[in-house]
Amino acid sequence: MFQYITRRLLLFVPTLLGVSIIIFLLVRLVPGDIAQILVFDAGNLPQAEVQRQIAQIREELGLNEPLALQYVKWIGGIFTGDFGFSYWEKRPVAEILADRFPRSLELAFLTMVITLLFSVPLGVISAVRQNTWADYLCRVIAIAGLSLPLFLSGILILYLLIAWFEWLPPLEYYDFFENPMGNLSQLIWPAIAQALYIAAPIMRLTRSQMLDVIREDYVRTARAKGLSRTTVIYGHALRNALLPVVTFIGWWGGRLLGGIVIMEIIFGVPGMGTSLISAVNSRDYPTVQAIVFLLAMVFLTINLLIDLLYAVLDPRIRYS
Repeated sequence: MFQYITRRLLLFVPTLLGVSIIIFLLVRLVPGDIAQILVFDAGNLPQAEVQRQIAQIREELGLNEPLALQYVKWIGGIFTGDFGFSYWEKRPVAEILADRFPRSLELAFLTMVITLLFSVPLGVISAVRQNTWADYLCRVIAIAGLSLPLFLSGILILYLLIAWFEWLPPLEYYDFFENPMGNLSQLIWPAIAQALYIAAPIMRLTRSQMLDVIREDYVRTARAKGLSRTTVIYGHALRNALLPVVTFIGWWGGRLLGGIVIMEIIFGVPGMGTSLISAVNSRDYPTVQAIVFLLAMVFLTINLLIDLLYAVLDPRIRYS
């Protein structure tokens, strides 16, 4: 196990380097020039002065340097903790990440907690009570969740909150440690909206896997030995049925990160998603690169943890 973890961690560096190159090149392909945006934002200036200031800004920001040199400086700074300087917000990108990343992380954590609390138990109930009203109800909920796009579920929940409870997303963000109830009231609704979208396929997969497992010989043997129904279902069947579910949850980790961007915009949560969209619109290259790079690192970490979780769920798996 230790050797496997070491190999996976060593693969992190070349993988992140490859991802960083793709991120860097894609950001440079975005139309627009940050120097022009900064100059035009300053107001009406004579054409000669505009060109002079554009050239000066490009020189100050290092945009006139070769792309290879820009990349080396950027990636070298990241590995030393320097994510660059935000052209638009006029502060280090590291400060933006330290301010916004915990908020997005809290939203992602809350989303996954709600998702797992509902999707796996409902999937088990649907399988154990196959072809009953409980099974039909769970299947209807799953199909509805699969049919509803993520952005639409967020908009519908926001509309219902406004129409029924006259609730609007607050303009001010509440820190969890300063105002826990205010913080949860802001994040619980986008978390529920995204959890509905993620829980539907997990519920269906859990049901499908449980139906296969409970027909296996070892499950019938456990029942014949006189084990309780709860022990058979949750102690034997569910543990083996969860392996494909865990794989699917890891794969959905990337979609979870993308969904957070959408939910933060709809509900006005000042997290990584809103910062990313703002940085893209303003061509703030260092901020865009740092946020996407950090999200890629989180995704790779999730996949590593999923691989290690296999050995916990199934002792027969050995990493040698």
